[in-house]
Amino acid sequence: MNTVAIPAASELAAQAVTYGSSAIVALQAGADLPSQFLTFLLSDEQYAIGILHIKEIIEYGSLATVPMMPPCVRGVINLRGAVVPVLDLSARFGRAPSVIGKRSCIVIVEVGGSGDDEKQVLGMLVDAVNAVVEIAADDIEAAPTFGTRIRPDFIAGIGKFNGKFVILLDIEHVLSSEEIIELARGSVATHLA
Repeated sequence: MNTVAIPAASELAAQAVTYGSSAIVALQAGADLPSQFLTFLLSDEQYAIGILHIKEIIEYGSLATVPMMPPCVRGVINLRGAVVPVLDLSARFGRAPSVIGKRSCIVIVEVGGSGDDEKQVLGMLVDAVNAVVEIAADDIEAAPTFGTRIRPDFIAGIGKFNGKFVILLDIEHVLSSEEIIELARGSVATHLA
């Protein structure tokens, strides 16, 4: 009798690849990549992130501001007893801060390492959430090296669905806590000078 070994859930999780800085390399190597993405709007431009990073989506509510933070840090929220920083993606991309509207919301994401201690929960302020869409690996191209309105290292690739293009964000780079800490230090130094 032949038996087939079924890998444990932890082994499968270790093999999972998410979209990030190594997404195109993994795609070219034929790795299994997530095919579902949450699409959202920022200033009438459509972006997407892999749903594996998303914890939840909440309505925009009052934020507590934190003094001497960079413009991209909009404030913090209390999410079931946890303090969660909220970043304004528009400001993070070097644009004017988002104007709060009826459809503005906060996408709660988890970024960081593989262990629970290394992961960080952050909120992203976006103008509107559209939908969860399926994008096949064949419909994802490498990020362009020029001509985009955001930093190239923020882009994991360009996806096609329903005849339209969507920018797939490298959420690990966009929400890099080390870079945001450096921005905060620069903001403090500017205030003290």
